[in-house]
Amino acid sequence: MKRFPRLLMVLLPLFALVGYAAAQMESGNRGILPRDNAQVFEVSGIEVDVAGTDPDDARYNGWRLAQREAFRRLWARNNGRPPSQAPSIGDAALDRLVSAVVVEREQIGPERYIATLGVEFDRARTASRLGVIGQRRRSPPFLLIPVTISGGTAMTVEQRNPWQRAWAELGTGDSAIDYVRVSGLGSDPLLVNAAVTRRPGTEWWTNVADLYGVTNILIAEVTLKRAYPGGPAEARFVAYAGRSREAIGSFTMTARNSEDVQRMMREAAVEMDRLYQRAFRRGDLRADRSIVIERAPETVETTAPPPAVYQVQIAAPSSAVLNGALLQLRSTPGVDQVTEMSLAAGGISSVLVTYRGEISALRAALLARGWSATYAGGVLRLQPAARAPLPPPPPPQAPIVEGEAQPEIGEPVPIEPRRVVRPNQRRNRR
Repeated sequence: MKRFPRLLMVLLPLFALVGYAAAQMESGNRGILPRDNAQVFEVSGIEVDVAGTDPDDARYNGWRLAQREAFRRLWARNNGRPPSQAPSIGDAALDRLVSAVVVEREQIGPERYIATLGVEFDRARTASRLGVIGQRRRSPPFLLIPVTISGGTAMTVEQRNPWQRAWAELGTGDSAIDYVRVSGLGSDPLLVNAAVTRRPGTEWWTNVADLYGVTNILIAEVTLKRAYPGGPAEARFVAYAGRSREAIGSFTMTARNSEDVQRMMREAAVEMDRLYQRAFRRGDLRADRSIVIERAPETVETTAPPPAVYQVQIAAPSSAVLNGALLQLRSTPGVDQVTEMSLAAGGISSVLVTYRGEISALRAALLARGWSATYAGGVLRLQPAARAPLPPPPPPQAPIVEGEAQPEIGEPVPIEPRRVVRPNQRRNRR
């Protein structure tokens, strides 16, 4: 009886610790699912200020204007030329190319519409109009870990934050980097938190890379400093690559206030993506073979088809033909056994053939060996093939006279004209 209170005192702190960990894992203030925009072209940050007869008409006019401006910017981005040189496309054609309009910010009045919009174009339909044809060079999958340092505290995806949201909403369809972005759900906060980004060990990152299916690690780190709560903010962004935290590049941005921080984070994510793309094109960003588990290719075992028994009838005019047919059957590839049921030289014999394959394959093999084989009613009938007719004899050749020149092969033989003497001409001569 005394052991039970002692055991209870040991288990209670353990249960409390497990409950605390479970509460942390079940927190509702984390988790941002990345947008799947690999099949679209995305243009964001389009500001419109239009009027209309009513709120719906004003919004409709604003969206039309955003589609036109977005296509000009997209064309200029893919061709390296100013937007003013973009071809003109009608609104009906743009409606077929546009897959979605993203509202970043909007203000709707009775006859006015002010908004910041983003437009997504269907990649398959728009590529031909942009001159984007063929496959682009893209990197192997890289795991992206967004790290935010603010107030002396470092975090990744333990809680929702503007830096994680900026990467989750980033349009990666045009990027040369194949990002694997974590959502912050499940075990993500335990595996890719800020502390593990400073672990250079190979064993840990090998397990993480195998779990997420990646070949290298990208660490996007931002250090955010605020002048005062809710006031201006300054952020320094550094792009790291690999478990050794090799610096790719850095830059600094500012925000007017707390509401402007998200805008700054979105622009910083686009700029950092450019840094990674330039490093990849230079060859500085590649897969880390030390954390990639090389698996042997799976070998597919090919099993032979199960044997089947077929009934074969042999029409043999003589015993020699019958013995030849049995010998041909037994030597056919795939035939395991030939069981003689009834043999009749000069008549029809019946045998059972155990064959690994279809009856059509057995028939084709016998046809190739010079036998006539027909399959009907579940019985394969076998008989000697009819002999081909002999070719006609060559025409007789003229006798060769010794001492007389013979024409060479291919040389035309001269024919002397033959004189025909009629009876009347003979009488006149007399």
